[in-house]
Amino acid sequence: MSRRSTLAARQITRFRPSVAWLRGVLRSFLVSFLALALTLWLVPGQQVPEDGTVSVASLVVVVLLVGALLRPLLTRLTVITGVFGLLLTGFLAQSLVLGVALALVPSIEPIDFPEIVVVAWLVAVVAAVLNWTVDASSEEVHLGQVLGRAVRTARRTDVSGPGLLVVQLDGVAEPLLRQAAASGAIPFLTRTLRSGSHRLRGWHTGVPSTTPAGQAVLLHGAELAIPAFRWYDKTRGRVLQCSRPADAAEAEADLSDGRGLLADGGASVANLFSGDAPLRALTMSHARLPGSEPGAAQFAASRSGFVRSVVLFAGQIVAEWYQGRRQRYRDVLPRVHRGGSFVFLRGLTTVVLKDLSVAIVAEQMARGVPVVYVDFVDYDEVAHHAGPTRPETMRTLESLDRVLQFFAELAGEVGRDYEIAVVSDHGQTQGSTYLQLSGRSLADAVRDIVECEVDAGGESAEVMGPANLLTASGAAQPVRRLIDRRTRQADAPQDGQAAVQVVASGSIAHLYLPDRPGRLTREDVDAALPTLLPGLRDLEHVGVVLTRRADGAVVVENAHGHRVLSAAGELDGEGADPLAPYGDGAAADLLLLDTRRHVGDVVVLGRYDPSLGEVAAFEELVGSHGGLGGWQTEALLVHPAGWSVPDGPLTGLDVHRLLVGRLVELGLRRSEPVTSDELVGSGR
Repeated sequence: MSRRSTLAARQITRFRPSVAWLRGVLRSFLVSFLALALTLWLVPGQQVPEDGTVSVASLVVVVLLVGALLRPLLTRLTVITGVFGLLLTGFLAQSLVLGVALALVPSIEPIDFPEIVVVAWLVAVVAAVLNWTVDASSEEVHLGQVLGRAVRTARRTDVSGPGLLVVQLDGVAEPLLRQAAASGAIPFLTRTLRSGSHRLRGWHTGVPSTTPAGQAVLLHGAELAIPAFRWYDKTRGRVLQCSRPADAAEAEADLSDGRGLLADGGASVANLFSGDAPLRALTMSHARLPGSEPGAAQFAASRSGFVRSVVLFAGQIVAEWYQGRRQRYRDVLPRVHRGGSFVFLRGLTTVVLKDLSVAIVAEQMARGVPVVYVDFVDYDEVAHHAGPTRPETMRTLESLDRVLQFFAELAGEVGRDYEIAVVSDHGQTQGSTYLQLSGRSLADAVRDIVECEVDAGGESAEVMGPANLLTASGAAQPVRRLIDRRTRQADAPQDGQAAVQVVASGSIAHLYLPDRPGRLTREDVDAALPTLLPGLRDLEHVGVVLTRRADGAVVVENAHGHRVLSAAGELDGEGADPLAPYGDGAAADLLLLDTRRHVGDVVVLGRYDPSLGEVAAFEELVGSHGGLGGWQTEALLVHPAGWSVPDGPLTGLDVHRLLVGRLVELGLRRSEPVTSDELVGSGR
């Protein structure tokens, strides 16, 4: 018997009519009935005759039947027409289905097509509200439909054997995941860990604790390629920022050796870097809207796809407005302003981008792609503005837990036996910002110290990434115009003509003297700008100032003392240890940072208060990462219990080697020796 027949037979034999199944069918019918009845009642005119109940019920049945016939055709058209088809289908699919159904039910008065579009969207809004009323979310219904589409695709795909799915929960610290498990916020993942099928480990990111550095090492094994989320490239003469697709592409070209984690037939979904995957969807370094991807096309054409996402997107805007107002009313501290562009960016990230990503991953699993790596930025996005442990932030983990459960269920229905691993790229640490604490930005402080031109290139928040990704094709410029103008101006490339270039990334900032090539020594900086280092040292909310001496030693200092470090240990010191608040591993982390490419001539860390667990960020983010202090350097790994994982502390390079090694064990990647040239090329 063929695999397709086997899978079909398994689906049939597994089906058992039950009370839950019947309740689901009745609920689907009732929700559709109520949504249509209410919407037709709201539309001007008398569309429904006196026997309205029978007519609306008939219309519901016909809509379901017509949708089953039309949506496969709409999906194929969307794949052919690409981005434009994706947007057009998502906007009109419900209208087309409803229009055909109305034509087939003569008891309902005809409606003009513009009114049909309005009715279709009103039906979707009402249905979403009703679903929310019943179970506080329409997500289960939506995921159930995605699962059904994926299973149907799997039946047509003759692929078997092992597979690997890696799900990145962006910004989720290992201690925070344990806290979420204890609070009951992630029931599926908690059950998975309690059952013994998977194990939770932490891994240390070092500095910088950012997504670009995390994905560079996890996906490409490049440990020393990235110094921050954004940095100044003296060779190119401008700021590179990984929330810009063009810059992410240049960064990946510099760090990739062509043999990333996903090189052998893998798929990269919603990542900054591709891992050298042949299939790259919603990947910043190869940004495009995935209109040609079947998963995205099915998402647009489905009953609970594009329309549902737009409705929930609007709901997120309302929720963000309310939650931000509640923080202000209660005087919750620390906090930052939560208006402007973030109101829209939150909806883009936690609804539209997530739903697209789930649909694409499900399609790739159904088609039997051997390894898939997907990044969900929901938690990281909300935590930046609400705080890492605030109620609305923790609720994003509940939604992501349901996504993980969906992937586990899907893994049991497709041809490949997918193992699922969960990773994060960094954590977050809360705190009032440097601007709030000192009344001026770090760039303003540097400008006062050196009394010359200072450029604050790239100071916009990294939350711009999802918007840049979704608008990279130029197909969603209306959304782009909703984004705050000041943020967009800060995103623009800098020309590097200032005497000092200040490039902030969360709680770390790199300072460059752009008119002087190469990495400058401490002596060079003192000769060029004698007031810079003493002035930075004396800033109250700066925790550490780092420079490299001409002899290669690293100097870390603040207003209370200094230390001179080398690979052999501490060479000299005076006063209080500037690194004491940051923990025992801080010296090793900063020594490794000093060896990274494009590190600043001077590096500044925000002050960390261990008694409160708060760090001062150089961006307006209440939850930040990038530097040292708190949970921002404590990432996580959840792996199947059968994996052979080394005891002791793990680094990102350890996790990369573990994932690559597992692919080799599963026969999904060819084992090959790594040459010294490849090591140099990848930054290891």
